[in-house]
Amino acid sequence: MHRDIEDVELTIFDTETTGLDPRCGDKIVEIAALRVRGTNVSGRFETLVNPQRPVSPGAFAVNNISADMVRDAPLIKDVLPRFFDFIKGSCLCSYNLPFDLGFLKNEMASSGTGFFDEIPLIDILAMARRLLPGLESHSLSFVAYSLGVEQRQEHRALSDVYITWQVFGKLKAALRSKGISDLGHCISLFGVDQKVLRDLTRQKLSKIQEAVDDAMRLKIRYMSREDGTVTERIVLPREIRQDRRHSYMIGFCFLKNEERIFRVDSILEMEAVS
Repeated sequence: MHRDIEDVELTIFDTETTGLDPRCGDKIVEIAALRVRGTNVSGRFETLVNPQRPVSPGAFAVNNISADMVRDAPLIKDVLPRFFDFIKGSCLCSYNLPFDLGFLKNEMASSGTGFFDEIPLIDILAMARRLLPGLESHSLSFVAYSLGVEQRQEHRALSDVYITWQVFGKLKAALRSKGISDLGHCISLFGVDQKVLRDLTRQKLSKIQEAVDDAMRLKIRYMSREDGTVTERIVLPREIRQDRRHSYMIGFCFLKNEERIFRVDSILEMEAVS
């Protein structure tokens, strides 16, 4: 998946909800998205949604979406097919993607709409945490302020999408300054578990296992999870370990002259060296 992220169709989206937990019955009340390529907008999607349940006082205090506003809005079963058609063929991004994705998955399950496992996913909050580790907060509003984005967060879906798009642009520039602009690298570093990310991980694990079996050294480019620095180093892989969430390469690092553990999703590139 070697494509510059500036040349890729992206959909940046956001949801507003009746509360914070879809497992407790909370529902989407608004969904909005921008279809973009680089700095150009090619499409816009925005709709309120009738959640068929009350909006919690806490949610109303944040987004100001009242029961009256959504009473005549379309139901989610009618909105989702239009939304999926809008995002088709793009890479889907949002700020705190697991939150929005959790609501989408819950709504898809209840409405009988299929899930889109083939579509690439990028969490822009994960980008902010990795690239701006010293911030006291990684809320969208604080990150936007820290990056010089002047638009104020209104906690309405389309407004937040525009802010997220501006933040994303700043973070992409920071990545490019580190030599990272490839879509596959962005998915590996900031993706959410689904088929595209799993396929990328399997390809890396295959190369690492081959190096372990043949006692080959690997030259890798690696992004630190602590401060986002990118380094090149030679590693002699010893083994692969996995837990429920991540895969790791354990090997002797010639840069640090000691055995180290490397998260596979943070390995940008690797090649065998003699």
